[in-house]
Amino acid sequence: MKESCEHQADCLKRIQAILDGGASEAEKQHFKDHIDICKPCIDMYHLEKCIKEALQGKVEKKCCPDKIAAAIQAEITK
Repeated sequence: MKESCEHQADCLKRIQAILDGGASEAEKQHFKDHIDICKPCIDMYHLEKCIKEALQGKVEKKCCPDKIAAAIQAEITK
């Protein structure tokens, strides 16, 4: 089992995509294969999952007014 990960930034992005439901099946499989040999990524996955679960329990979900959403999208596409 590896004690350090040379691809930690990429792995974090993949972990976040998996937890957010945005990862492809290929990305999920690649990560499953990787965490079998990489302790830092196992730890990072569990930490990110705990943070996500804690935030979901604390954050109140509210709808964003269409006007605000449109303004944000306009700024992003500039």
